[in-house]
Amino acid sequence: MPLPRRHILAGFPPTVSPSSHAVEADGWVYLTGQFGRDLDDPAAPLPDGITAQTEGALANLARTLASLGLGLEHVVSCRVYLTRFAEDYAAMNASYAKAFAEGARPTRTCVGVTALALGALVEIEAVAHRP
Repeated sequence: MPLPRRHILAGFPPTVSPSSHAVEADGWVYLTGQFGRDLDDPAAPLPDGITAQTEGALANLARTLASLGLGLEHVVSCRVYLTRFAEDYAAMNASYAKAFAEGARPTRTCVGVTALALGALVEIEAVAHRP
């Protein structure tokens, strides 16, 4: 088996953690968790509220996938991390549901956590498969 391809993507800011933007092995593409930050201005503050941050995180996942020649339709699984689970779960779900076509949604786990990097309310990571 060949070694995994580690993607450090041109035109993207460095990841918040010491990691690759994505790692690909045997057609599987593992994406580093995304926040709702502005990838073109990563020093800018995060947007206010769970809806804006969820939409931003999903847009950042889509942009990462697009840079690899993939789209959200290639996502098979997501993990969502929320700092205010009870307060934000419904609104996050509403935003999340808009990103994936009904009947073609990936599996998902959603976990409440005590804190996230950058003071984010939500972080979303994904696994995609290259056809």
